[in-house]
Amino acid sequence: MKLSPAINKLCFSITWALLGILLVTAVNAQEEPPFNMNKAEREQWFTDLGFGMFIHWSMDVQLGMVISHSMVGASEEYLDRYINELPKTFNPVNFDAKQWVNIAKLAGMKYLVFTTKHHNGYCMFNTKTTDFGIMNSPYAKDITKMLVDACREAGIAVGLYFSPDDFYFLHQQGTLISRVRKEALASSNPELNAYVKEQMRELMTQYGKIDIVFLDGMEQFAKTELAKVCWEINSDVVVTRGAINTPEQETPESPIPSPWEACYTLGDQWQYRPTNENYKTAKDAILKLIEIRSKGGNLLLNFGPDALGNFPPEQLGILNEISLWMFINQEALEQTIPHRIIKEDNIWFLTSKDRKTAYLFINEEEWKHGERKVFSIHALKATDKSQIAVLGHNGVVLEYNKNANPAPEIKQTSNGMEISVTRSQRIYNDRKWNNPVVVKITEVDVSE
Repeated sequence: MKLSPAINKLCFSITWALLGILLVTAVNAQEEPPFNMNKAEREQWFTDLGFGMFIHWSMDVQLGMVISHSMVGASEEYLDRYINELPKTFNPVNFDAKQWVNIAKLAGMKYLVFTTKHHNGYCMFNTKTTDFGIMNSPYAKDITKMLVDACREAGIAVGLYFSPDDFYFLHQQGTLISRVRKEALASSNPELNAYVKEQMRELMTQYGKIDIVFLDGMEQFAKTELAKVCWEINSDVVVTRGAINTPEQETPESPIPSPWEACYTLGDQWQYRPTNENYKTAKDAILKLIEIRSKGGNLLLNFGPDALGNFPPEQLGILNEISLWMFINQEALEQTIPHRIIKEDNIWFLTSKDRKTAYLFINEEEWKHGERKVFSIHALKATDKSQIAVLGHNGVVLEYNKNANPAPEIKQTSNGMEISVTRSQRIYNDRKWNNPVVVKITEVDVSE
């Protein structure tokens, strides 16, 4: 017998209300202050990862729209088509988890964070809590599992994004979809609270040991409650948003204590849109990574696949340039820490953990191939044992110029440490490579 929509909604509400009574002790609980139960050694492990790939992807990518948010304030007719019709055509037949993970790894990214469920409530994982998800799409495969498996095979840390804000649940419950109304928030909606906790348990138990969890949403109460679930199941998991500082689309002006993670879109939008998009250049992203690492944070850079599961060519091109730069310079971002002075003019600093080696990221505009430039540094001092090198180049050969001496030089003067560097490596056919050059100096004095 087919039940009416009203009765369906009523049954849905009663089921989750019963579970909510068991799991929620205070219906009108006040927002709890943020707290952090991440282990210190695991937070250090996370900080050492440094660079991660964020992926925003849901079934509404088919229309190139903002992920989830179009449901807020939408008409009933719109919501009916969004919930009941749009999922029927979501079939990402070109999705290849290994390809996604491999391009992240080539770019020097050490972890991947995937949107298992965004605010719209559409689950990109196998769940028993709802039929609103990828398993009931024409694709009907557990994308989250495939990504987790591919990450583990490639040696990349597994990160899961999850939002307790669930517009589909609210709609089925008969609650007006909102980001701010009390009844739309988990702290005042015991059914929603129980529902998202059950989904969090599924994510933390179905896919083996999860390394990182990113908890989004409007209120700290929900994030804290979900973080508790994560830590209870796996005490080694690192909860980022919800437990540590995670600035979005911005970087602190000055260094803040680690761990922290800045998340940025590659374009203007989190999810892919085929038109009206403005992408950062690869150099923009590289400079953002350098700045964030020099201030002690992680960069989580977002990409958005299309409706078929492809990384769009525009994003792949930018990612390829980042990969090329990282192939040359990745050493400078591994097991390094901020210097007490993060920058002088257009040069950023990182040092090895033992403070004996310094890496200088020189952002010099229009540095021609074969051109030598001299820089004076005051934040560091050369010693009698100091050695200098340009990452990626042997300092011996300048192509097609047998008389050139491209060797970098270093000396300590009364005006500071002076380095003389030639941009010698040919990266592109036309010899135009405008990305930062990285200089490595060993046995350097970093004392105040």
